[in-house]
Amino acid sequence: MKNSILALLAVAAMVACKKNETTAVDQSADSAAVIAPADTVMDVNDSTVVSDTSGVANSLSDQDKKFADAAAKGGIMEVMMGQLAATNANNATVKALGQMMVKDHGKANDELTKWASTVGYTLPAGLDAAKQKEYDDLKAKKGADFDRAYTALMVDDHKKDIAEFKKQAAEGKEASLKSFADKTLPTLEHHLMESKKAKNAVK
Repeated sequence: MKNSILALLAVAAMVACKKNETTAVDQSADSAAVIAPADTVMDVNDSTVVSDTSGVANSLSDQDKKFADAAAKGGIMEVMMGQLAATNANNATVKALGQMMVKDHGKANDELTKWASTVGYTLPAGLDAAKQKEYDDLKAKKGADFDRAYTALMVDDHKKDIAEFKKQAAEGKEASLKSFADKTLPTLEHHLMESKKAKNAVK
């Protein structure tokens, strides 16, 4: 009797051990199955994104690059000068013009930066020497002199901007950059109109 009870207990212990081993194998198999595909997918996606972006950046035409660089530097200057006008201008119309430039060109700069990030292109991060000099000269002016200088600059700059953006919209090769130029044109034309009004107000 004692022997048969011991034999039964031994069989039960063996069955329990086998169950545990099977569960452990199943769990490790499950976890391996989950981990392996996730790693593989991530690697494929990462390499695809890198090759795609560098491919687009390398295929940009000279016109695309020239426009993107000029638009980035011009946009930065418009925001910086607009901030000066919002605080330093005497005339309320000139102050309002500066505030509009900060808002609109800030938004356009964000869109251009997003485009550059998408295609893997590096934009200029600041002003070139010529634009820095223009900014420094304007910053040194006060009162009515500032108002006249700022509005004259805005009229001249926006005439040039409109010509550059029209050229890109017509001759650019990269589709999303062409679209950006085309979409921004009405805003620039509105800025030119408002700049002319402000210039006439401070003659």
